[in-house]
Amino acid sequence: MSFASLGLRDELLTAIAAQGYTTPTPIQAGAIPVIFEGCDLLAGAQTGTGKTAAFALPIVQRLGENIPRQKRRIPRALVLVPTRELAAQVSEQMNHYARRLSLRSTMIYGGVTIQAQIERLHRGVDIVVATPGRLLDHAERGTVNLSQIEVLVLDEADRMLDLGFIDEIKKVAEYLPAKRQTLLFSATYSRSIKQLADELLDHPRRIEVASRNIAADAVTQAVYQVERSRKREMISFLIRQGGWNQVLVFARTRYGADKLTEELNFDGIRAAAIHSNKSQSIRTRTLAEFKRGELRVLVATDVAARGLDIERLPHVVNYDLPQVPEDYVHRIGRTGRAGEEGVALSLVSPEERPLLAAIEKLLTYAIPRRTLAEFPQVAARRSMRVKVLKQAAQAPKSRTPAVKKAQPPAKATPARRGKIAAERPAPKTGRRGSRS
Repeated sequence: MSFASLGLRDELLTAIAAQGYTTPTPIQAGAIPVIFEGCDLLAGAQTGTGKTAAFALPIVQRLGENIPRQKRRIPRALVLVPTRELAAQVSEQMNHYARRLSLRSTMIYGGVTIQAQIERLHRGVDIVVATPGRLLDHAERGTVNLSQIEVLVLDEADRMLDLGFIDEIKKVAEYLPAKRQTLLFSATYSRSIKQLADELLDHPRRIEVASRNIAADAVTQAVYQVERSRKREMISFLIRQGGWNQVLVFARTRYGADKLTEELNFDGIRAAAIHSNKSQSIRTRTLAEFKRGELRVLVATDVAARGLDIERLPHVVNYDLPQVPEDYVHRIGRTGRAGEEGVALSLVSPEERPLLAAIEKLLTYAIPRRTLAEFPQVAARRSMRVKVLKQAAQAPKSRTPAVKKAQPPAKATPARRGKIAAERPAPKTGRRGSRS
C-alpha cells in the first residue's frame, strides 16, 4: 500500500516524501480512511508508530478543501495533548502539512506568556494544538472561539488521564459543538480510557494495530541489578564502556535528575536535565542541543516520557523505575521508533524489585538480566577518584598569612621634625644646678 492509494492530495504526498516516508504504517493505513469517512475513532498503537501523521494528514486535507474567505479564521480542528513537549512536536508536524494547503496552525501551552498566544489567535488560525489547562484559560478569557470545531483529537489520552486532566478535558468538551468528529489515540488501553471514549465518542470505529500495553519489538531490553548507592557509578561506566553518544535517561524526581546531571558532568560526560521546574525556553533549548548531538546525555522526568521524538535515538536508560507500569512502555518507546532498533536498559535496586515485577506482569514476560563482572573493581576505582577530586575542588584553599616587609624609615621633613619634637617628653629639671 502507498500513501497515494489512501486518497491524499499531491501537495501532501510531496510533504510526506520530503520527510523520507514511502509506505504508510499500520496505524496510518487503518486510521486515515476512517477519518476521511467522518467517523469517530478509538485507536490504540505502540508509541512511535506514526499516529501523529495518521490524524494530521486527513485533517489537513479535509480543512484544505474548504478554506474560509474571511481574513480572521476561527479554529476548526483541535488537538489536545498532555505536555508542552508533545504540543511542540505535534504542532511542528501539523505545520509541515498545513502550510502546503495554506492553512494556519498554532500551539497553546502553559509556562510561557499568554499574550503572544492571544495575538496569534486574534490573527486567525485553522488548527490549534493545546494542553488542556492553558486552553481552558483562553476559553474562560474569551480569547479563543471553539464553537466551530469540526474535529477533536485526544492524543496520548491515557497520559492525560494519568496527569489528572480528565476534568479539564470534559470542560473543554463543553465549549465544543455537539456535532463533531472525535478521534482518541492512546498508546495503552485501560478502563478509564474506555469510560472516556464512551462519554466523548459516538459509536467509534476501533483500530488496534498491536497488542495493547506492550513494548515495541524493535527495542532490546535488559535489567542491571545494582545497589541504589552505586547507580550513578554504573550509568557512567555503561556510557563510557559502550561509547554511547546519545542517551535519554529517566529519573523519578526533579532533584534526582539534577543530582545525576551534576555527577555526569563532573565525570566528564556532558549532560543536562529537563523537568517541570525548568522554564519552557530552557527545556526547548536543551532538547534542541540534545538532538544536535551537543549533549551526550539528556536526563528527564516523566514529563518528557511522552511526545519526545528524537530521530534514531539509540539508548534509553531507566535510572529509576516508574511507579506506574504503563509509563515503562512510554519511556522505552522513545527508542526503536519508525523501524529503527534501540536499546532500553533499567538499573534496578533491591527496593525497586516490586516495581519490576509489576512491569513484567504488564509485559507478560521477564526482562533479561545482565551483569557486569568488571563493574565492581572499575567502578570502585572511579568512585574513589571522583571522591578525591570532589574533595579537592570543594576544600577551601589554605591561606598563609602574608609577612609584612619592613618599611624603610620615612624621611624627616621639616614638618615631620617639628612634629616629632613636639611629641617628645619635656626634660626633667632638678634643684641641683638651678640658678635663682
